[in-house]
Amino acid sequence: MVNFVGYALMFATMGDLVGIVDSLENKVSKLLHKMELLQQLNAKLKNDLEVAREGNDLKEKTLAEWEERYNSLKMANTMLGSNTSKTEAKLKINTLIRELDVCIAKLSD
Repeated sequence: MVNFVGYALMFATMGDLVGIVDSLENKVSKLLHKMELLQQLNAKLKNDLEVAREGNDLKEKTLAEWEERYNSLKMANTMLGSNTSKTEAKLKINTLIRELDVCIAKLSD
């Protein structure tokens, strides 16, 4: 009779172990599926970020071009403007000449 009870306990324990293993396999499978979904989402977000960065770079380049055009137009208007604008234009020209002199001095060294 002891052998029968021992076998019964062993089979009950084996049944419990099978249930636990099945539960673990199910949970691992779900975790792997979630991990795959998160990896796909991560890849999509990285791609979206790269597209956004490229768009931002393009906008920054465009902004820099427009700022350069604005400054050129502002300089031209200053040179063509009133007496106060003429004074400002002269000051800017003098500044440019000094910068050129510095450059020439550095080149001649």
